[in-house]
Amino acid sequence: MVKGVYLNGENDLTDAFYIRRKVFIEEQKVAEEIEMDGLDSYAIHAVAYANGKAVATGRIIYDGDTYKISRIAVLREERRKQYGDFIVRMLLDKAFLHGAKEVLLSSQLHAIGFYEKIGFETYGEAFDEAGIPHIYMKLKKSHLCKKCQEN
Repeated sequence: MVKGVYLNGENDLTDAFYIRRKVFIEEQKVAEEIEMDGLDSYAIHAVAYANGKAVATGRIIYDGDTYKISRIAVLREERRKQYGDFIVRMLLDKAFLHGAKEVLLSSQLHAIGFYEKIGFETYGEAFDEAGIPHIYMKLKKSHLCKKCQEN
């Protein structure tokens, strides 16, 4: 059974931080000071649990102007089970319920297809973030609704 939980900066983020540490710091070799960027207390976090085990996480931050998803991570042994999709959709639901018209993110280049399946579109040029090639992506609420009607 899969369960999704929303958390904020006042909650215990141990499970979210564990997953991010395993994926970004240990696996992808992102520097800890980059990964732990001080923005977690401002974010809404989502954690997916499969059979009671934390398997995926992500966060969304609203800066007063834009909603941005970041830190989407799934434990290596739990990938290809739709947990990442589950987390992104939880965060999109939260943003759109709060009035977002669009949601932004920066995707690692290898993950573009993952986000495109949800409805995100790339824009701009590729850039380096923490030593990893990324590109900006966005999803308009109206576009997501069209994608849902197609599926």
